[in-house]
Amino acid sequence: MALTPTTSIPLGFKAPEFSLIDVISEKHVSYNDICGEKGTLVMFICNHCPYVIHVKAELVQLAEDYMNQGIGVVAISSNDVKAYPEDGPSFMKKVAKNAGFPFPYLYDEDQSVAKAYDAACTPDYAVFDSEHRCVYRGELDGARPGNRVPNDGKAMRNVLDLLLAGDQVPEEGQKPSMGCGIKWK
Repeated sequence: MALTPTTSIPLGFKAPEFSLIDVISEKHVSYNDICGEKGTLVMFICNHCPYVIHVKAELVQLAEDYMNQGIGVVAISSNDVKAYPEDGPSFMKKVAKNAGFPFPYLYDEDQSVAKAYDAACTPDYAVFDSEHRCVYRGELDGARPGNRVPNDGKAMRNVLDLLLAGDQVPEEGQKPSMGCGIKWK
């Protein structure tokens, strides 16, 4: 597993639209279906990555804390399931149900959504404001498997709190997320 950071790209881009199958409901879900009134968190995750496994409980807690306040949340898996069958839709559904995901878990079979969002790793996060402009591409918190930093979602919670307050999210100081590289076809 090669440690890969979030790709550094200019902020302010409009959220790319998508329509993907939610492995839980087995229905198509679009960006417009999940976007929140005050902001939206789009996460690229997968089932087998130790960096995702390490933060999974905090992702659930964070979503539970913010979804009822006007923040939309969605997780997308874009890994090549021929090479990594444990990341396929049937396994995604089991992971989502066992973890209690309160957000849709979408399967990006052709990887076009990951490419549209310039996702590079799992986990990879993009936060959009109420105008659907990207204001954050950074880490959840400083926790990584084995580094003993608390897994508290501190960086992401700060960003979401700023959105809820109607305040600007500063561009400086955003630390990239780190994890396993997306498994491209």
